[in-house]
Amino acid sequence: QVQLRESGGGLGQAGGSLRLPCAASGRTLSSAAMGWVRQAPGKERRFAAVISWRGGSTIYADSVKGRFAISRDNAKNAVYLQMSSLKPADTAVYYCAASFTRLVPTTAHEFGYWGQGTQVTVSS
Repeated sequence: QVQLRESGGGLGQAGGSLRLPCAASGRTLSSAAMGWVRQAPGKERRFAAVISWRGGSTIYADSVKGRFAISRDNAKNAVYLQMSSLKPADTAVYYCAASFTRLVPTTAHEFGYWGQGTQVTVSS
């Protein structure tokens, strides 16, 4: 089993930046595709970004493309989401997620492991 823990959430301002780290324990992430999924109030979880197990491939939802950047450090068993040019529409709970199936997920339900989530609130 792998345990994922997000941090770095909080209050941001429109146009500003936030960085979300995710630390893993219990299993190495070096063979997992890692991603971020977010859930806005009253809405279902939506895919935001994913990075392949070696970090050579990244995919973003259209809503965050060009503003968010996902990265990973397999030596630290960690993954990060750098969020820039924040918008109030980015307000959501952000979940770190992992998939060990050799696929690179592009939808929320394709991930098999989840963290507890961290709240990000963007004010206008």
